Amino acid sequence: MTFSPIAIAPVVKPVSQMQLAPGSIVTIPNMNWQEFEAILQELGEKRSARVAYSQGTLEIMTPLPEYEIPRDLISDIVKILLKHSGLPYQPFGSTTFKREGFAGVEPDACFYIQNYQKMIGVRRLRKDDPPPDLAVEMDVTSKTTLEAYEAIAVPELWIYDRGQLKIYYWENGTYRETENSPILPNFNLTRLIPATVERAWQVGNFQALEELEATI
Repeated sequence: MTFSPIAIAPVVKPVSQMQLAPGSIVTIPNMNWQEFEAILQELGEKRSARVAYSQGTLEIMTPLPEYEIPRDLISDIVKILLKHSGLPYQPFGSTTFKREGFAGVEPDACFYIQNYQKMIGVRRLRKDDPPPDLAVEMDVTSKTTLEAYEAIAVPELWIYDRGQLKIYYWENGTYRETENSPILPNFNLTRLIPATVERAWQVGNFQALEELEATI
């Protein structure tokens, strides 16, 4: 008796049906740009997961609940400090920024400052739109995410992780860490932001922001 070989087909499920626990990261290698665009479309815009794509690797990240409060708070702090400094801005939230064919990334928050007027009224990014002037990320340890930022060349990147703020500026094709923000040089942000976040855990975001405004 002879047996015919059985063809085993891979089981493929839509990415949108994946159940990801908070704080988890799924890495999908060997993905081309068209596949990345298709997954973005499948996932849609109303989701908690964030994606990063660079050099053929896609990462899908779901934030921990403990990062939601600091994320919103830091975004509000940026707005207060920009207003206090007389710098007009246009926030763009967690928009997907792309370098066509190479990279894509979704900040936890981002702001147009130098180019804010150009971005007023923009509902969908166009290929010739500049990257945001400032992006904020929570708990970034992903090489793919950092490579995506490098490809897109966001001028200033803040990473808040475990009570510490690190500030990076874009120079000569790479990010360099700095003590002071080029956009907001008059504030000691590596002290001010962690202190305000810690205060918010004690008294709530509203009071922490009011106390910040009273001291600057």
